[in-house]
Amino acid sequence: QVQVVESGGGLVQPGESLRLSCAASGSAVSRSIFSVAAMGWYRQTPGKQRELVADITRGRINYADSVQGRFAISRDNAKTTVYLQMNSLKPEDTAVYYCNLDLFELGNYWGQGTQVTVSS
Repeated sequence: QVQVVESGGGLVQPGESLRLSCAASGSAVSRSIFSVAAMGWYRQTPGKQRELVADITRGRINYADSVQGRFAISRDNAKTTVYLQMNSLKPEDTAVYYCNLDLFELGNYWGQGTQVTVSS
């Protein structure tokens, strides 16, 4: 069994920062397995397609153009946790943010999402 849980969302003003966390757990999520897993942050607003924000697989990191230079994805394999540091937040960053864990042959898993709202 695998569980993926996001946290850290909230309401902030434009220009402020948030750090999202994604904790993976379960019998299949060992440190060694997690260390080679593909982790991604996605976001979605009502009526729009879910989009990739950032992903990290071992040393490979990718960012969406819209967040490049503002967001940073990182992982702590010992804690089986992935983070998304979001700086200089804009109203257009408002969305539900989802964490994805790809364990390859062991499966692909999504968290429940955490709401991020950027508004004055």
